[in-house]
Order: sequence, then structure tokens, then C-alpha cells
Amino acid sequence: MPQGDVLPVGDEKVQAVQSMFDAIAPRYDMINRLMTFRLDVKWRKQTVRDLALPAGSTVIDLACGTGDFCRDLEAGGLHPLGFDLSMGMLANARTDAPLAQGDALSLPLEAGSVDGATCGFALRNFVDLPPFFAELARVVRPGGRIALLDVCEPPNPVLKAGYQVYFGKIVPIIGGLLSDKAAYSYLPRSLAYLPEPSEMMREVRDAGFEDAERILLSGGLTQLIVGTRR
Repeated sequence: MPQGDVLPVGDEKVQAVQSMFDAIAPRYDMINRLMTFRLDVKWRKQTVRDLALPAGSTVIDLACGTGDFCRDLEAGGLHPLGFDLSMGMLANARTDAPLAQGDALSLPLEAGSVDGATCGFALRNFVDLPPFFAELARVVRPGGRIALLDVCEPPNPVLKAGYQVYFGKIVPIIGGLLSDKAAYSYLPRSLAYLPEPSEMMREVRDAGFEDAERILLSGGLTQLIVGTRR
């Protein structure tokens, strides 16, 4: 993973993200639980609820990692399919759902072939977001739903200050002690990849999810984007 203040872009970013997640895969879930005080479990469950699809629906989970979302989707009576660029993550998967290595910007799926899509904490890791939103619109059927979860900075100044210290200073220390310091130093900085919320929501709506809305969770520690394919 590149060091310093310059974040990788283009093909360099793809390679850096892939190798980073390969490296941190074995302890990724454990560190997530520790760093979020298990709030990540609550956030995923709310994401599945807000996906609001009937039981039996087929849902793709993109950047599925070790299958956290797939397990929650199955618990909600849905049929998940997981895709991730990192073979290290897939090798450490803890789900019985079908998983495959794949690029979320070019999925091996027919147009309109799934009922919904989820994605957890990965928007920052894609090379470009408009092509990702366009690919979601291509594979999700009309009337289908998306629910995309990622970090954000809280709007409350006091909470924001604490968040910046914790995410920017303490998380890299924890990650360095338990896994890979470079990776967990990159993850806080990767928030800079995300566009301003208004711009990101415009991109989602322009892709074909006209009713898309952004919901702040836990005071704005995370954001959830939900929408229906027109």
C-alpha cells in the first residue's frame, strides 16, 4: 500500500486495494468488530432491513469480503451472491453463499437479473463511482433496490473531532498491532476518495435510482444510501 499523503488512482489503486485486502483478510472481521465496538453488526442489519425486499429475492453483495453481509442477507430470508476482487478475502469467507472473484464495475451478470444489491464500506475503494452506480443500474431489475453502506464524517463538530482522532490516529495503531499498519493507515485517508454527499447522491440518481436517499447512522459515523431502480 502506498505511503504518504498521495492516494493511488486508476490501475495503481486497483492493485493497491487488492493486495491490501489480501494481506489483512485473516484478521479483517475481528478487527472490524473491535474498532467499531460491534456497531458494524448493527449497521449491516439495518442495511438489510432498509433494502426492503421480499423473502426469496436474489441480492448481490459487492466487495463481499469474508461474507458478513451475505450471512445477514441469508438471515433476512434473501438469496445472496457475493463478488470481491480480493482472493484473500474470499479464501477467508465464512458463508455458504455462492462467492466469486469479480470486478464490481464489470459484473458477469445479465441485465436486470437480480432483485437488489448491497455493498459495505467499499465505495472508497472503487476506481470511479459513476461507472459503479451505472453497473448497479444495469444488473438490478426495475423495481429492485440498492443499499450501500460506508463511513462518513459526522456533522456534529464535537463528534466529528472525536471521530477524526479515533479514525485517523487510533485505528492505525490498532491495525498495526493486530494486522498491517500501512493498510490501516490508508483506510482513514481513503475517505478523501468519496465525493461530497450532494454530488454522490446526484450520481446515484442519474444512474437510475431517482428516489435515492442518504441516511446517517449512529450520529453520522456511517452513511447508508438506499434507492429503487426506476
